[in-house]
Amino acid sequence: MDIVLIILGAICLLTGLVGCILPILPGVPLAYVGMWLLHATSKVQFSWRFLLIWGVVTTVVQILDAVVPVWGTKVMGGSKSGVWGSTIGLIAGLFFGPWGIVLGPFVGAVLGELMSNRNENDMSLGQALKAGSGAFVGLMTGTVLKLICVGLMIYYFVAALV
Repeated sequence: MDIVLIILGAICLLTGLVGCILPILPGVPLAYVGMWLLHATSKVQFSWRFLLIWGVVTTVVQILDAVVPVWGTKVMGGSKSGVWGSTIGLIAGLFFGPWGIVLGPFVGAVLGELMSNRNENDMSLGQALKAGSGAFVGLMTGTVLKLICVGLMIYYFVAALV
């Protein structure tokens, strides 16, 4: 049974790694499940403190992954239309492979800003591009955080088995 749990745990970790890039998969939580599966074996016993800390890290990273792109769009002058455009662009980008996932939020934020009707002043292309760059930087920051987190989980998983 230990071999099955170890294999399932490794599959969760690798799927979690893919999920760091593909937003349709919850990468960090899947990797965390992989850690729990390894813990369920008789070969490896992580401490409860270790598992609790990783649970908190998983939660924080998931929250930051959702908040940072929105924050990046807003910091760079984007409106709600830019934030919604960024979200829609991310979802639409899933159908266009890796480049769609990377460029979708940027294009979506720019289009959202250009299509919004701002009463105070008209949105220029330069302002829309600035908001789009905020969405892009936010997405990349979230992706890097997830990759670091899952990379460390993979390290601890492998180190515990060796």
